Amino acid sequence: MTIKDLSAQTGYSVGTVSRVLNNQPNVSEKARAAILAAAEASGFQLNTNAKQLKQQHSNSILVVVKGTSNEFFSSLVETIQARLAQTSHPLIVDYIDEDNNEVLRAVQLCREKKPLGVLFLGANRQNLLADFSKIDQPCVIVTNSAAELGFRNLSSVTSDDLQATRMAIDALAGLGHRKFAIIGGEHTVSVTAQQRYQGCMEAFQANGIVFDEALDYEGVRFSYADGYRAAERLLERGRGFTALFAMADVMAIGAIRCLTDHGLRVPEDVSVMGFDGLTIGNYTVPKLATVRQDVNALAEESIRILIENISGLREPRYETVPVSIELKESAKCIK
Repeated sequence: MTIKDLSAQTGYSVGTVSRVLNNQPNVSEKARAAILAAAEASGFQLNTNAKQLKQQHSNSILVVVKGTSNEFFSSLVETIQARLAQTSHPLIVDYIDEDNNEVLRAVQLCREKKPLGVLFLGANRQNLLADFSKIDQPCVIVTNSAAELGFRNLSSVTSDDLQATRMAIDALAGLGHRKFAIIGGEHTVSVTAQQRYQGCMEAFQANGIVFDEALDYEGVRFSYADGYRAAERLLERGRGFTALFAMADVMAIGAIRCLTDHGLRVPEDVSVMGFDGLTIGNYTVPKLATVRQDVNALAEESIRILIENISGLREPRYETVPVSIELKESAKCIK
């Protein structure tokens, strides 16, 4: 919310709004009351003048979150918020739809809010290549690598998605599984889904496992409902898989519900493994086997790099955070 937004909302000129926020004279009581009420409803501090408000926005850090149903990103936002609360940088969080252009949204918000830096939670390579040059602020992508993009103001902190999914498939193969189904993102569009898909394919080849993408793969959004629907479509094909790997815990949990609704037991009939390590996975029945990403390390490294770049270090950095495999109750040995 800016002074221009308040002007549009209340119908008073920008000058009138500015005079009210600065507690200046020559404003009618009606206008003053309407503008102060709108400012309060919009979160403005009524005892803070416009100059201070401008400074507050210019000292902020923007987080653009790609996807409104991705709970891993929600946990990342909470951790980032807790870490930034210990600094002088206010946080601006903006959620967009999974299909929207996160870079153009950041361009717009940088123009309006003037943050010192930007964190992208999820990013599309094509969007970055097409539009990132319009952003001057230091930026960090969290969970996607920027190493091959070549922008001097764009760093990244990510898990090694390719290696992580190889580890996941190797772990399930080590339990004796040879018939796999996969629920993932649209790997022709999403860099994260692409890396995780490639990791699966490499692990299948290394373990001598036959996999037919047309029959054994479902690319959907990262949500419980889409995980359920994807599992239902896989079952309809009658492939008889013994292991289902989902590229997000929310997908895996939705899939378990679907398998149960169709009379299958997890893990007795189908082993299920997710990706992320969400806390909720410890409370599902059965407890969810997963690839655990280190939320604290991802958040802390991202903030550290961003603040260092804001302070003057302008060289891009590309960090990789280790993951771990957790074989919990939803994965069973069938040897």
